Amino acid sequence: MFVQTNSVKAVKAYFKDRLKDQFTESELKSMIREAVINRLNLSSADYLLSDDRLLSESDLLYFRSIVKRLQSNEPFQYIFGHTDFFGLKLKTDKRALIPRPETEELVQWVTEMYAQSGSYSMMDLCTGSGCIALALKSHFKNAEIVGADLSSVALELAKQNASDLEMFVEWKQLNMLEQNDYTVFAESSFDCWISNPPYIPQKDKHEMMPNVLDHEPHMALFVENEDALLFYREIGNAGLNYLKPGGKLFFEIHEALGTETLKMLKELGYKQIQLRKDLQGKDRMVMAEY
Repeated sequence: MFVQTNSVKAVKAYFKDRLKDQFTESELKSMIREAVINRLNLSSADYLLSDDRLLSESDLLYFRSIVKRLQSNEPFQYIFGHTDFFGLKLKTDKRALIPRPETEELVQWVTEMYAQSGSYSMMDLCTGSGCIALALKSHFKNAEIVGADLSSVALELAKQNASDLEMFVEWKQLNMLEQNDYTVFAESSFDCWISNPPYIPQKDKHEMMPNVLDHEPHMALFVENEDALLFYREIGNAGLNYLKPGGKLFFEIHEALGTETLKMLKELGYKQIQLRKDLQGKDRMVMAEY
């Protein structure tokens, strides 16, 4: 047997021994907790008292398979098939990027700028798993929310998340780089656009962690080296036609491209442009008004 005993305590020790070089102690604690609760269907309180609980052979094989997948750099969120985002439990798999905390901060910024009860028209461009669109809908109950993406498989995942959460969002397959694709919308019809588009130059691939580079969809991550602001410019251009006067753009951005993004939006004619740092102190968000 690969563990000393068939107890939860032994499984915890196994996780830590095999994965201590890949993850921090806090990451390991979080993953072990999620694995045990998920497999044994425990409450948080039961988990605290679970060390002496005995496991079946099937349980032990399950935990070993998780360790092996983590050793191969498969993201934890894909292994378990879900993650939490803005208080929502979302299905996650290789069809879309894993929702991240800095994107929650972007959604939070939007909620600070609009009254919760307002009947707004908002669109999440490059929606992926639908995390932003669904977070907006969960907060702005009276808003009309659109989620748009080029990837048909990502949209399938987004629709599944909406169905699981019993929320209505309008989903559109849209190429953000083709201005003609935006003509499905009425001009001057949106109060707010929000987007976390691809922004990592191809040349920076070598800096990416294996769990991201080897598993998450590259079309949602990378742009050509020559034009890192490609999506921001094209979305910004379209916003000039489809945002209402006073409508706002919110972007998650590359931490090294804040100044360039502000300059580009100013040249397009946007005003009241603001750059905001995330909780790590990095320039990661921009807001601009039409």
